[in-house]
Amino acid sequence: MENNLPKIYSQKTILGFSIVFSTLFGGVLLYQNLIDAKKKKEAYIILGISILLTIITIVVVNIPEEPKSSLAYLCGLGGGSLLSYYFVPKYFPDEEKYPKKQIWKPLIISVIIAAIFVALIIYAGSFEKR
Repeated sequence: MENNLPKIYSQKTILGFSIVFSTLFGGVLLYQNLIDAKKKKEAYIILGISILLTIITIVVVNIPEEPKSSLAYLCGLGGGSLLSYYFVPKYFPDEEKYPKKQIWKPLIISVIIAAIFVALIIYAGSFEKR
């Protein structure tokens, strides 16, 4: 039976992407795990929760006069911990039995998306100074 298990992203991968990029990125990895495990309903719930946590992060980070990136990492840690330590064991109680997916594809995609956002922020900042 174990040979029929789909490859999934590990608990640590989901946590790492949530901290470094955002809870949305970690949530998309867990979403993909659930889709591959044919748990569509749960996948969409996770996607919704990830989007909500990301919106909350954006609001919290922008509350102070000077936004602090450390708040984004703390929110990512909180959201990633929820995804990794609550939802992964809930939906994959025997997660260690699943073969693991490589992180390279989502890592490259995440870096490209992050680079685009950074470039847009820099461009917007230089545009405002004119």
